[in-house]
Amino acid sequence: MPFISSQKDSLRPSQLPLLVNPWDIVLCSSGTLIACENALVVLVIWQNPALRAPMFLLIGSLALADLLAGLGLVLHFTCAYLLRSDSAQLLTVGLIVASFSASVFSLLAITIDRYLSLYYALTYNSERTAAFTYTMLVLLWGLSLCLGLLPVTGVNCLAEAATCSVVRPLTKNNIAVLSVSFLLLFGLMLQLYVQICKIVMRHAHQIALQHHFLAATPHYVTTRKGVSTLAIILGTFAACWMPFTVYSLIADYTYPPLYTYATLVPATYNSVINPVIYAFRNQEIQKALWLVCCGCVPTSVAHRARTPSDV
Repeated sequence: MPFISSQKDSLRPSQLPLLVNPWDIVLCSSGTLIACENALVVLVIWQNPALRAPMFLLIGSLALADLLAGLGLVLHFTCAYLLRSDSAQLLTVGLIVASFSASVFSLLAITIDRYLSLYYALTYNSERTAAFTYTMLVLLWGLSLCLGLLPVTGVNCLAEAATCSVVRPLTKNNIAVLSVSFLLLFGLMLQLYVQICKIVMRHAHQIALQHHFLAATPHYVTTRKGVSTLAIILGTFAACWMPFTVYSLIADYTYPPLYTYATLVPATYNSVINPVIYAFRNQEIQKALWLVCCGCVPTSVAHRARTPSDV
């Protein structure tokens, strides 16, 4: 999102002095890293025909959303300090809102997919699963596009600075809707991950009873590691986005810009971390990356067995 509107919002970009805010440089640098990192994931999934399962389509959607978000951050910086026009600002802000919305929605879709793959393990790889995945992708990108178009189509505070939120040119009502939506999505993801943990632990317990495993067996250890991985995934997501979400609900354009930057920058880091959690840890994507980089696949990667820690 743009970055910061809280001070002197009544002035248009063309009326402001050309002083580069260090925080904007940080956001632009984050955008560059995000774009490069996620472009690699998109490229690997796009070029590898073997990565067409629903799970990889959703990971690709997440990477594409984060790629666009990174490009949006860079473009916003460029437009803010070079073009310095309201129209350019609206377009870049719309792109960033749509991209980050698609990123969060893709995370929810991945969570739903993981839950279904465990709950309906026997019928998961069916045509109905693929159709459901395509439906989720169409809905999440359609809704994200609608959210991104709001500031472009007139739902902005350029004409009335008093209605601005902590992020110009989004209105207070606009960002409140985005924040509440995030909290609802986070609650749904939390519930789904709790159910995933229950399923994983139940399966582990059943296997332990069948094979008379002790608590210290490798399977128990990897299952516990899998549950810890889920906690890390959800904890990272909350740590990145929750501060900005809560702050944007309680603050407005009169608050010091420093607070907005301090909560917004960590939110962008979620798009840096996403490829590490969802793509680079995946065995099939690891193989594809090795093939792209050096034309070979290390034995340790090629023969690594999937464990409960890969949930």
